[in-house]
Amino acid sequence: MLKNKIVIFLFAVTTASAGNAQTLKLDAIIDSITHSHPVVKMYNNEIRSMDEAAKGAKSWMPPEVTTGLWMVPYNTRLWKKGDMGGTGMGQYMIGGQQMLPNRKKQNADAAYMEAMSSVEKENKNASLNDLVNNAKEFYYDWIILKKKLDIVNKNEKLLDFMIKNAEIRYKNGMEKMSAYYKAKAALGNINNMQLMFKNEIKSNRIRINALMGRNAMIDFDIDTSYVLKDYSDLVFDSTLFNANRSDLKAIDRNINVNLLKQETEKQSLKPQFAIRYEHMFGFGGLPMQYSLMGMVKLPMAGWSAKMNKANIESLKWKASAMQAQKEMMLNEYSGMAYGMRTEFELKKNQIKLYEQNIIPALRKNYQSMQLGYGQNTEELFMLFDAWETLNMTQLEYMNQVQQLLQMQAQLDQLIENRNP
Repeated sequence: MLKNKIVIFLFAVTTASAGNAQTLKLDAIIDSITHSHPVVKMYNNEIRSMDEAAKGAKSWMPPEVTTGLWMVPYNTRLWKKGDMGGTGMGQYMIGGQQMLPNRKKQNADAAYMEAMSSVEKENKNASLNDLVNNAKEFYYDWIILKKKLDIVNKNEKLLDFMIKNAEIRYKNGMEKMSAYYKAKAALGNINNMQLMFKNEIKSNRIRINALMGRNAMIDFDIDTSYVLKDYSDLVFDSTLFNANRSDLKAIDRNINVNLLKQETEKQSLKPQFAIRYEHMFGFGGLPMQYSLMGMVKLPMAGWSAKMNKANIESLKWKASAMQAQKEMMLNEYSGMAYGMRTEFELKKNQIKLYEQNIIPALRKNYQSMQLGYGQNTEELFMLFDAWETLNMTQLEYMNQVQQLLQMQAQLDQLIENRNP
């Protein structure tokens, strides 16, 4: 008995916990995406990889060691000391060689390699901008779906009352059945909408869970409050986009990396020095000897400098191409932003008409029809028509709000504003 009571208690606790789904706000979802999405982890690892590689930019070239016989005659009898006191011929040599680093070239290489990760940092932010935009769109869709579901649930009760009232009237010979069947069909459509909205809510929950980098089937709910932003004071010029857009910053970083790469190519044309030391052990009394030599590479020679000079020229043109690409993107973003703001303001005004004029008037029309129907001065088909018009207009109003919120998400993405 005790065991059964424990099982029942645990089941009740589990059921209660499952019933209380966590409610998340948009800022919490965005924060989770910023820290947990696999794309973020991928870029962080790539950035760390580049930073670690840059630590070796100032290392020296590896030393070279040589050993072996040096100027040894094939006749082995000549290796030995002669009878008349003459020394033998041949030597055994050990030696080493080391290239001496060019400090300026090392500094240029280090600056180039350290700057490479800066491009990936901006690419990460650009990817995050896209992910946050997706989350906002799914979140706003979810809000509208919940509000639509609330509308159809309320209108379902009105329609159900209307149908039951019509059934009573028909039994008393006071109602025709044509409008009644139309109302029954509308009730079926309402039920179909409810199923569709609930299914779309589940789909958005799965998508947002995936963006947050967690189990797609975790249950949670969202806060249906939202804020409409004001973009009227924003100037969509190069200053705004250069300060905000990560893809434009990535181009700037690429241009800088390009310039640093040019510097490494220029430093490669400078002479490179090396030192070589060799020690020889003589055969047959031949005294020990050594050689100490300095060496220099001359990459600036005409026949050896062609590749470096060609790379420098190529990098100059590549930088010009990236600058032109950036200017093209700035013009495109500016035009898109002004166009989207115009549509955004138009949609806001349209929604005001729904809120202040259209829906209040239709609601009063339905209420007057309902009153007349109760007093037997209006017929069912007229009441149903008023209900249907109000229901469809309310849903269309929510479609307009959905479009407005989608525009807001897209405009935020364009100016790279990741705030809720």
